[in-house]
Amino acid sequence: MSMTVNAVVTEEDGTFVVSNPDTGVTSQGETLELALANLKEALGLYLEEAGTHQPNFSQHAYLTTITL
Repeated sequence: MSMTVNAVVTEEDGTFVVSNPDTGVTSQGETLELALANLKEALGLYLEEAGTHQPNFSQHAYLTTITL
């Protein structure tokens, strides 16, 4: 089964951190490609464990910044 999900990417001390806001699943990697691959694997495991209780993935995500 193929699905498209949202991923939020940040960089912290030279490491890429990626997370899916719908599930809270987060992973990391030394490159963006590796971080995304790790997130894909982690989400696969999450969904496998979730079984019939699949999360409701949002169709669209918006990311913005604010100044404090």
